Amino acid sequence: MNSERLQQIFERAGKQRLLVIGDLMLDEFVWGKVGRISPEAPVPVVEVSGESFYPGGAANVARNLREFTAH
Repeated sequence: MNSERLQQIFERAGKQRLLVIGDLMLDEFVWGKVGRISPEAPVPVVEVSGESFYPGGAANVARNLREFTAH
């Protein structure tokens, strides 16, 4: 595929109306450091330093499509 064909695809995609159907989810990322392993079970004990939330599921697909067609 050459760059002219790719440009045509991008231009056509921006003119289309799309409907995304699916479950909306919220992805949560927890950031931190593992300080030790729990004595009750073999799982890490995390000292949380931050959290981030992003659209997931169908919301992520819709967001990606909107960003893709906006450029």
